[in-house]
Amino acid sequence: MAVYTDITEIELADCLTQYNIGTLLSYKGIAEGVENSNFLLRTTEGTFILTLYEKRVNKDDLPFFLGLMEHLAERGLNCPLPVHRNDGEILSELAGRPAAIITFLEGMWLRRPQAKHCRELGVALANMHLAGKDFNITRKNALAMEDWRPLWNLSHDQADSVQKGLTAEIDKSLADLEANWPKGLPQGVIHADLFADNVFFIGDELSGLIDFYFACNDMFAYDISICLNAWCFEADGSYNMTKGRALLKGYQSVRPLEQAEQDALPILARGSAMRFFLTRIYDWLTVPDGAFVQKKDPLEYLKRLRFHNQINSSSEYGLM
Repeated sequence: MAVYTDITEIELADCLTQYNIGTLLSYKGIAEGVENSNFLLRTTEGTFILTLYEKRVNKDDLPFFLGLMEHLAERGLNCPLPVHRNDGEILSELAGRPAAIITFLEGMWLRRPQAKHCRELGVALANMHLAGKDFNITRKNALAMEDWRPLWNLSHDQADSVQKGLTAEIDKSLADLEANWPKGLPQGVIHADLFADNVFFIGDELSGLIDFYFACNDMFAYDISICLNAWCFEADGSYNMTKGRALLKGYQSVRPLEQAEQDALPILARGSAMRFFLTRIYDWLTVPDGAFVQKKDPLEYLKRLRFHNQINSSSEYGLM
């Protein structure tokens, strides 16, 4: 469920008078996504997405997110574009929430991506990293490594209720990450949330990237590790080497990894698995059943963390 704030037709029609996108024909809520309220708009001028930014999104970050989409699109990356109001502004207010209208991106996300799709993803991710290099706004990663310990502390005392022995296991893994987290790797703007539902395809061709609301400045190779976790594990928890090799090969066809990035890939993969485990277990333990925030099983990423803990070389991910 991704409509936390409802709107009326009268409210929406009044808001649209501030834009040059025609008159409202229809609108409906979009069920996917977990952070904001999203609506599909059809007007006499086309199809658009309306997003109402909920409390989990900092309004001060919106110029970064929306400006980044414009910046990337200007450099040839396929992504939605914010629609400017008649006065030139991007943000509006609707139902007491900051709101923006963005262009509609054709395509659909894949429930079962194959290796060829992973390669396309790698190419697109590298192109995004290069395109964002001269973006002049920066945003700290709000879930960087130094934020994991405070987040873990919120779940620490209840973690063994999810799985016996979990508290000690995460304490040990987190301490290892804190002691050995890499520094000095190439960095810039990363997507930081490039799961399958944020990548659209038309047939086998990647048509664009969406949902930049976790984008920030961090290590490029960390972004790659997030994609390895999100795209290259099967439903049974096994790592698919063919998919991993395809993703990495696609990325390196555009932006070859430095040796230090290759060497750091195993610990970065452990870190990105830890990051998503921690947010999932926090929601699992604190969000009541039936709440709007969609809870996801933290044990899925615990299994991935355990896999990465046994990896010694980036070649075991398919890096050649």
